[in-house]
Amino acid sequence: MDLFEVRLSFPSERLSEIEDTVQRIVTNSLGIRSLPENATVAITAGSRGITDFPLIVRAIASALRNLSLHPFVVPAMGSHGGATAEGQVDVLRHLGITEQSVGAPILSSMDVKLLGYTPGPSPFPVYMDQHACSADGIIVVNRIKAHTAFRGSVESGLSKMIAIGLGKITGASFIHGAGVQDMAINIEAVSKYALEHAPVALGIAILENGYDETADIVGVEPNEWHSKESRLLTRSKTMMPRLPIDDIDLLVVEQMGKTFSGSGMDPNIIGRWRIAGMPEPAAPKVKRLVVLDLANSSGGNAQGIGLADFTTKALTQKINSTATYTSTITSTFLQRAMLPMTFDNEKEAIEAALRSLGPEREPSKVSLVQIPNTLHLEKMFVSASVLETMKRQKVPFELIGTSSLTFDASGCIVSKITRS
Repeated sequence: MDLFEVRLSFPSERLSEIEDTVQRIVTNSLGIRSLPENATVAITAGSRGITDFPLIVRAIASALRNLSLHPFVVPAMGSHGGATAEGQVDVLRHLGITEQSVGAPILSSMDVKLLGYTPGPSPFPVYMDQHACSADGIIVVNRIKAHTAFRGSVESGLSKMIAIGLGKITGASFIHGAGVQDMAINIEAVSKYALEHAPVALGIAILENGYDETADIVGVEPNEWHSKESRLLTRSKTMMPRLPIDDIDLLVVEQMGKTFSGSGMDPNIIGRWRIAGMPEPAAPKVKRLVVLDLANSSGGNAQGIGLADFTTKALTQKINSTATYTSTITSTFLQRAMLPMTFDNEKEAIEAALRSLGPEREPSKVSLVQIPNTLHLEKMFVSASVLETMKRQKVPFELIGTSSLTFDASGCIVSKITRS
């Protein structure tokens, strides 16, 4: 099968002065400037692969020290890292965040404090990392983007980092256990209570463009938290990358993992929720999905493998069942951890997926898209039928070169996009 390597065009707004922007936000923050000299400040660090994250955290720590404050980093990732203090430090190390790289100590613990209960007829417990709530101030840092399981005025961002990230496995379990239908409401309620009863001094929101680059960094004060985050979410969604067409016979994902999405593969990109009781998105419509490998930086966490139809033994042999099952059980989205059909190599998995489309489907007419992962979509391989649809629908792209779907002696695809 002939393939064509293309580069897609996405919104490309980019922030060049990252360190200066971060230091200016911290220095000018009313919440930070109200802290006494020598106060301790916790900086949250989640489990997502944010492009400039080590640089951003280092700039925050530097700005705090310049104000005669004492920063430290707190892993804020719910149940990730196998829900252990050591595992969460290891996740940060894979993301390039160490005490040496950011210039601040890392205090990791799964111990939480019960701050209280949300008001109303159905009170909800609010938990927070013991180290964070014992600090004089907290800076909540996260990327703002569409969530992989629900829709709301706030989704994946600062409020979720407070409610689920800082809530550790205890807080995450309560919120996920209440059901995905009410998750947006519960995250907002829990984060609102935490803002009123914990020393949150500042939020730092990161926006990324369609090329996985930092588009903007915005400071959010506690008194404007949810309204400002909602506006930033709307802006973020306008910059999201996407697949070039909506109707795809076979999507080949070279790598999955927590580094790319909390669900291993972003459901917003592949058009699959795989959540009991939730209807699947109308678009994109992917008939068959093959995932080839699990990124080493995911630490064996293969949550989201159940979003695929076919995979390889190379991937399944990397799975750490403890890390995967802990995250999946906490999320309650059990189907996302169920193993798809598994084959000895990439060639067998892809050929099986093609056969499953039916005998009447000519290989030359198959709409195939091959991507490195669901986070980096600027370059990909597409089949001839996809290329023709892209031209007809006037999708902006650049043709880089031609290739073919061929395999080496071990059954691995010869041509891949995956970054080294």
